[in-house]
Amino acid sequence: MSAILSLIYLIAAVTYIVGLKMLGNPKTARRGNLIAASGMVLAILGTIFLYDKQVPLLIHGLIWSAIILGSIAGWIIARKVEMTKMPELVSMFNGMGGASAALIGIIEFQNGPDSLTSTIVIVAGVIIGSISLSGSLIAWAKLNGNMKSTIRLPKYNIINNLFILATLAMGFYIVWSGGASPLYIYLLFLIALTYGVLFVIPIGGADMPVVISLLNSFTGIAAAFTGFLFDNMVMLAGGILVGSAGLILTFAMCEAMNRPLSNVVFGAFGGDDSSAGEASSGVTQGSIKKTTPSDAAILMNYANRVIIVPGYGLAVAQAQHVIHELELLLESKGVEVAYAIHPVAGRMPGHMNVLLAETNVDYDKLVEMDDINPVFSNTDAVLVIGANDVVNPAAHNDPSSPIYGMPILEAENAKSIIINKRTMNPGYAGIQNELFFNAKTSMLFGDAKDVLTKLVQELKNM
Repeated sequence: MSAILSLIYLIAAVTYIVGLKMLGNPKTARRGNLIAASGMVLAILGTIFLYDKQVPLLIHGLIWSAIILGSIAGWIIARKVEMTKMPELVSMFNGMGGASAALIGIIEFQNGPDSLTSTIVIVAGVIIGSISLSGSLIAWAKLNGNMKSTIRLPKYNIINNLFILATLAMGFYIVWSGGASPLYIYLLFLIALTYGVLFVIPIGGADMPVVISLLNSFTGIAAAFTGFLFDNMVMLAGGILVGSAGLILTFAMCEAMNRPLSNVVFGAFGGDDSSAGEASSGVTQGSIKKTTPSDAAILMNYANRVIIVPGYGLAVAQAQHVIHELELLLESKGVEVAYAIHPVAGRMPGHMNVLLAETNVDYDKLVEMDDINPVFSNTDAVLVIGANDVVNPAAHNDPSSPIYGMPILEAENAKSIIINKRTMNPGYAGIQNELFFNAKTSMLFGDAKDVLTKLVQELKNM
C-alpha cells in the first residue's frame, strides 16, 4: 500500500508541474487547472484509502464531512463570484491556506515534536501561516471596501520591526527551550497574526497585486513546511511550487513597476490618503476636453487601428461583454483592434486577462506591455476604460511622482486618446493622471457599461 501511495503522490506531483506550466498560456490555462486539480483529488483519495495506519471511523467521518462541506461551499462560491470580486476571493483562499498551516502546527506542537527539526518546522509553519492568514484578511477587507486603501500608522516601520523581532524572538525561544509550554505556541500565533495585520495595513493602492502574490507565496511556503513535517512528498512538492511561483510572480511585478520588493513592503506609496484628497479636491494640471459617445464613435469608425486599455473600472462596471461587442463591431468595419495589458492592471496578477477571457476575447489580441508600446505611435485611437495609473505619463515625466520609473502603457503616443472615467478622481495609487490634460485626450465621462453600450449603438447606426 505504501508503494502504491508513493506512486500516486508522484503522479500527483507531476500533474502539479504540468498544470502550472500550462497556466503560463491563456489557451491552455483552463486545461492546466483541471489537470492539477485532478492530481490533488487523486492525492487526497490515495491518502484516505491507502494510509498505512489505522484511522478511527469517527475521524473518517469528520474527514469526509469536511471534504463534502468544503467542496459544496467552494463550488457555490466559484459559480457565483463576480469577476470584480476575484481578487477578494484569491485573498480569502490565501488566508484559509495559511490558517490551515498554522492550525496544523499548533496541534502538532501540542502532540509533542519528536526532534529539534520538527520543532523548527512547526514554529516556521505557525509564523508564516499566521502572517498569511491575517495579512490576507486585511487585503480582502481593503479590496472589498471594508477598510481604507491605505492606513498610515505613526512610526509604522518602527512598530512593524518591533513586532517582527518579537515574533522571531518568541520562535527562537520555543525552539531553544525544547519542551516549552503549549501556551507559548498560542502566544506566537497571536504575535504573528498581529504582525500580519501591521504588515499589510500601510500597503495599498497600486501595490496590492504585489501583496496578494507575496501572501500567496507565504501560503505555499507554509504548506511546504507542513509537508516536510508529515514527510508527505505531494504536500511538500505542491507547497514548493506555489511558494516559488508566487515569489517569481512577485519579483516580476516589482520589476514591471520598477520598484524593489523592499520598497513595496516598507515604502507603501500606494495611495496616501492626503495625496488622494488633494488630487480630488480640485488640484489639476490644466484643462480637459470632454467628448460624447457619438464623437468617439465617429473617431473609431474611421480609424485603421484602435487599442483598448482595460482597467479595474471595466471590471467594476461589468462591461467586459460590451467591450467585446465593440471590438467585434469595429473589426466588422475593417478596424484592427488589440488590447493593451499592463502586468499590474486591476487588483491582482492577470486580472484583465481573466476578465476578458470570460467574454471569449481571442487570446492573441491580449498584448503585453513590452509588445504593445511600440505600436501606440502608429495607432489612430486609444480607448482607455477604467485604467488610470498604468497609463500615467508622470511615471517618466515627473521625478517627484511616487510612480516615477514605473513602466507604463505609452498611450500618450497615439494620435487620439479617449479616456472613460466616472469622475476626475485619481486612481488607486491616489495621484492625478497627466494624460487627462494631454491635448490629444478627450474625456468620456460615465459608467463604463453605459458609455460603451451607447458607443456600440452609435457605431451600429453608421
